[in-house]
Amino acid sequence: MVRPKKKLGQHFLTDPSIAGRIVDSLPTGPGDTVVEIGPGTGVLTRLLLEKDVRLLAVEIDRESVAHLKKLWPGLAQQIIEGDFLKTSIEEHVDGPFNIIGNFPYNISSQIFFRILDYRQQVQTVVCMVQDEVASRIASPPGSRTYGILSVLLQAYFRTELLFRVKPGSFFPPPKVTSAVIRLSRNQTTTLSCNEKLFFELVKTTFNQRRKMIRNSIKSIFLNLDDDPDLLSRRPEQLGVVEFIELTNWVESQQREKS
Repeated sequence: MVRPKKKLGQHFLTDPSIAGRIVDSLPTGPGDTVVEIGPGTGVLTRLLLEKDVRLLAVEIDRESVAHLKKLWPGLAQQIIEGDFLKTSIEEHVDGPFNIIGNFPYNISSQIFFRILDYRQQVQTVVCMVQDEVASRIASPPGSRTYGILSVLLQAYFRTELLFRVKPGSFFPPPKVTSAVIRLSRNQTTTLSCNEKLFFELVKTTFNQRRKMIRNSIKSIFLNLDDDPDLLSRRPEQLGVVEFIELTNWVESQQREKS
């Protein structure tokens, strides 16, 4: 029996029906590559192996790794023992891949930023996270929960909140409701703007989300001329298209200053 470890944010899913719904929400065919983040006791792993996918399991907990190898000796070469945030997936996967997992709540946001690093390879993500995080990711512009991850993920993925999961489906039960979301890669290969500047603007404006954009970007973009309408709005009022427009405008201002 694998002991859940508080320092790793482990809450093991114990409800087989929920596990089935999660795995069935990931559209894969035989031979498709699936990276499972934090397989834990293997409740999702078991179902994934039945689907005949090429499975890679990234697990930081040594006790879980030993448990998985005991259950499925043939899986040993497909287990990457380590931290997903520090793992170079490209060393193990050549081409597109999918992601699934019950993400540790204490690092779920960091996992999504890491997924964005692999946005050219990741096809679909199905994962369980804290309900608050799931709602934030799926929120539209204008919503109180709309934020940095909402914009960045929606720029490259179609986001869906699929269903919520009560604490009783886990051991130990978390103190919050969980939710399963699906991110499906859209047709955008690259944004029609400087992507590095786009990321910087999104993060800068939302870190001062109560300010109008003209005030929040002064700290990094000084002496900007003109006063387009976008500068008079707050970041939660801008969708992906507006942030692209803002990025192009700021870059044009920078070129004129240089």
